[in-house]
Amino acid sequence: MKIKWKPLLAALAIPLAVGGLSAWMTGDAMKEFAALDQPPLSPPGWVFPVVWTILFILMGIGSYLVGTSGVPGQERRNALLLYGIQLVVNFSWSVFFFNMGWYLFSFFWLALLWLLVLETIDLFWKISRSAGILLFPYLAWVTFAGYLNFGIFLLNP
Repeated sequence: MKIKWKPLLAALAIPLAVGGLSAWMTGDAMKEFAALDQPPLSPPGWVFPVVWTILFILMGIGSYLVGTSGVPGQERRNALLLYGIQLVVNFSWSVFFFNMGWYLFSFFWLALLWLLVLETIDLFWKISRSAGILLFPYLAWVTFAGYLNFGIFLLNP
């Protein structure tokens, strides 16, 4: 398969831009986050941007594989639409959690994100198994984030 560079770069730029905007919008709140009581297994702060960057790159590659597949338009569009929706939900979680401090609401919002990621994996998998597989680390991280989110809710009334 020949790489289509413009679609690949666009597919990578979209989730990285979402992540970059999210980081920019929540930048000041990270100091407050660091001062919160953390549940066991909480990683050091530097881990989050590294992991999210890797996950956004994997998402971008997955969306590229779906977008450039030979699958009929409607099936491909539905998968990419759901992918876009989960990116918006992902972005919104950061605002709810970091900027608003709505820890319990954020946990339930994260559960919604988890379901959307799971469905996105399913739709991507049906078009390109590789694209679906690339989202498994994302689902695992969102699961771990749910644990951290709920732990922060419990430890910081």
